[in-house]
Amino acid sequence: MQTSTDAAQEARQPSEPSRLGAIATRQPDSRMARDLATRDRDIHWPAGFEPEHADLFAHNEARLNASCDTVWRQIVDAPAWPTWYPNAQDVMLLGGARVLGPNVRWRWTTFGLSIESHVHEFVPGHRLGWFGGAPGKAPAFYHSWLLNPDGDGCRVAMDEAGIGPGAIAFREADEGRMHRGHTLWLATLQWVSEGR
Repeated sequence: MQTSTDAAQEARQPSEPSRLGAIATRQPDSRMARDLATRDRDIHWPAGFEPEHADLFAHNEARLNASCDTVWRQIVDAPAWPTWYPNAQDVMLLGGARVLGPNVRWRWTTFGLSIESHVHEFVPGHRLGWFGGAPGKAPAFYHSWLLNPDGDGCRVAMDEAGIGPGAIAFREADEGRMHRGHTLWLATLQWVSEGR
């Protein structure tokens, strides 16, 4: 049986050099190069989606003045995202799920694209990672959240890697778009988590 990770690995040509590494070398001041240099090394990447081999990558991080439990509840309540994050629309969890959890699948629209996602990593209150891509296609993106207590607040890291033609087109159209979208996601997550 082929897993989604297997399909993602097959979608890459093994002889390809590190595209992101090449971008970082040629354009050290690019948004993706800066994100690669500051990425969170504690994020678990599935095979085929490692940032140094990705065609698109974004890293965002913030300290929120809320507990990680409070932040976590906002993140896993995906059906509520459209009420506070304008880049998420039409979120529909599949299989009767009410919130994100192990192996949960959902459909939604983000960055103007129809996406089907499924949870790959789920450590309550700490780690959440999911694959995403066009419905019915092999995953092209991997999105990860990492939450760590920081005093009376929570340090939140959000990294995303994309592979293949869709990720390349996204990068070539506007290399910083994903980073800016995730900056907005963290800002609105802060707003809703801090009760403002």
